[in-house]
Amino acid sequence: MILPEQLRWWKQLPRHDVLALFLLLFTSLAAYAILAIPISGDSDSIPLDAGQVAQQDYQAPRNAEYISEVRTEQARRVAESSVADVYTSPDRTIARRQVERLWVAIQFIQTVRDDQTALPAEKRASLATLADISLSEASIGRILLISEGRWGAVQSESMVLLERILRNAIREKNLEATRQTVSSLVSFALNEEQSALVVDLVTPFIVTNSFFSEEQTLAAREQARQAVQPITQTYIAGQIVVQRGEVLTEASLEALKTLGLIRPNNPVIDYVSSGALVSVLMLFTGLYFHRRRPYFYNDSRSLILIAFLFLLFLLFARIVIPYRTLVPYIFPVPGFGMLIATLFGPGGALMLTLSLSILSAYSLPNSFDLTLYFMFSSLVSILSLGRAQRFGAFIWAGLVAAISGTVILIAYRLPEAEIDPLGFFQFGGAALFMGLISASLALMLQYMLAEFLGLTTPLRLVEISRPDAPLLQYFLRNAPGTYQHSLLVSNLAEQAAEKLGMDTLLIRVGALYHDVGKALNPPFFIENQMPDNLNPHDDIPPQAAAESIIRHVADGVALAKRHRLPKRIQDFMLEHHGTLITRYQYVQALKAAGDDSTQVDEANFRYPGPRPRSRETALLMLADGVEARARSNRPKTEEELRKIVQQTIDFCQKEDQLSETRFTLKDLTIITDAFVTTLTGLYHPRIAYPASDARAAQDSPTKKAETP
Repeated sequence: MILPEQLRWWKQLPRHDVLALFLLLFTSLAAYAILAIPISGDSDSIPLDAGQVAQQDYQAPRNAEYISEVRTEQARRVAESSVADVYTSPDRTIARRQVERLWVAIQFIQTVRDDQTALPAEKRASLATLADISLSEASIGRILLISEGRWGAVQSESMVLLERILRNAIREKNLEATRQTVSSLVSFALNEEQSALVVDLVTPFIVTNSFFSEEQTLAAREQARQAVQPITQTYIAGQIVVQRGEVLTEASLEALKTLGLIRPNNPVIDYVSSGALVSVLMLFTGLYFHRRRPYFYNDSRSLILIAFLFLLFLLFARIVIPYRTLVPYIFPVPGFGMLIATLFGPGGALMLTLSLSILSAYSLPNSFDLTLYFMFSSLVSILSLGRAQRFGAFIWAGLVAAISGTVILIAYRLPEAEIDPLGFFQFGGAALFMGLISASLALMLQYMLAEFLGLTTPLRLVEISRPDAPLLQYFLRNAPGTYQHSLLVSNLAEQAAEKLGMDTLLIRVGALYHDVGKALNPPFFIENQMPDNLNPHDDIPPQAAAESIIRHVADGVALAKRHRLPKRIQDFMLEHHGTLITRYQYVQALKAAGDDSTQVDEANFRYPGPRPRSRETALLMLADGVEARARSNRPKTEEELRKIVQQTIDFCQKEDQLSETRFTLKDLTIITDAFVTTLTGLYHPRIAYPASDARAAQDSPTKKAETP
């Protein structure tokens, strides 16, 4: 018996581990259903399918007579399809309503005509305001100038004509045609002017009054189906049921099953074998993600999206691929791999594509060579895609997938005796088409997912890192000092990331945007203040100053959401200060409280966090702190620079800001060296101009350009 104490381990699991485990189980069950149910859920599942060519003659082993469900159903479908759509009778309520609306409009026109106090221009304006009728200037003129007698004839003819037209069935498909025939139905007793007015008045009120009746149509079709009698099929012993080379139909397959010439597969074996394969693949994939823990492992939305895409591709593969000749070699399995690699990195893409390749081709007659075809074309395309920062990278990956697939076909299909040169070229064309479809699908889906779900892709990062990106332009115009600070920080972080083998593009873009929230309140930050100007922090309490500074994190996230920046970029904004405190304001508050820490709530001066949860955001925190300290202290030697870098790293470690980032001592050493090298280039010594040449140096562009 399991005691409640023994189940405590479940509650102690992190939330993302529980979600990952649940998604793994759900994906396994769904993949098992996709894989096994179409094969063994129906007791009549057979190794042949309609549309295939019979490889031998099939003769009836005995006399047989049976009711053919297939032929009967085909006859019933023909009878059902021959029944036309049924429409309702003309709706009298609609007719009365439209006639009444026409009468109201005519009465309004009559009122305008009879108004002796209104000027002609006012009458024209009144008639132009009719809601149901859009009268042209010419029609309004006719209405106002026509005699009372002729106007009375127009009214009478309009009412009679509309009523007569609405007595007939008017359907959506012939509505316009009915409206166009109005002029031919007007009484010949009216002249051309009166006839035109009748057409203008009546046409807008002609609407649909007969509608498609799904219930009556279904009833009529069901009656036609029931009228078809069951069809009996008879065979004599020795009679040819299906000849060799004949294309199999549903009726011929039914006959072969009824006569016992083909046998259904064993469903128990199908269930067991499918379950075993799915179990081992999902266990392998789950262990990989649990051990490696990529950055998206902690993002529930990313895990759900990966599971959905995997099941979607698997479902379509199992629907499209089985028992077809060329279609399996066109199916874009590499497109799934390229898409996952673009969205979440190549590591997870390789593992998931491996599983998808095996499951997609499982239990098919040519499953071995098809599995290798999917596997190698997908894996090679993922590796050739690289960082996918250019459109051409997708085209190149698609071509590589096509070439790899063709090589597998040469290795496994070319030796087969029944494949002629023309057939092999067809397979090669299918491989080329597969590569192009895969590249196009991956390119299209990654753009759509990045745009609508806020996912991070290299192409999206390149797009938002352009200097003319709207948010960067807003940043530069409103907070140029902070913008320059962000450029320096991005340079620092990118150089260190390159030496660590991290995603330099992601870090560079994240660093560019990490302080964008300061653009909403630039004067509160020293880098945007002019020298010797008043500091707004001097006139407000330290706690209020701290709140205005801390607010730039939330402001940055709000701007990022407004401009649809990826969530990964928002993480840089949230985490680059972690849970540190605004040290200067906190010290000022302590001084104001007489150094009594009990009088100052440290939480009011602490950033909301969270602490850096990835190596990229942690690297940004270090680069941001180092740049700020270096700009403040103005180091003159490399030793001073190294001391500043080391102090920044030690401070972040002491404040427990790097505990979730898995930085090793070797990584921190590499970061230190990279920061020092970059900062040395920024703070190198410059030649001081002699005092007598100061004015010339200031006035001469050449001198400025020559300044080291």
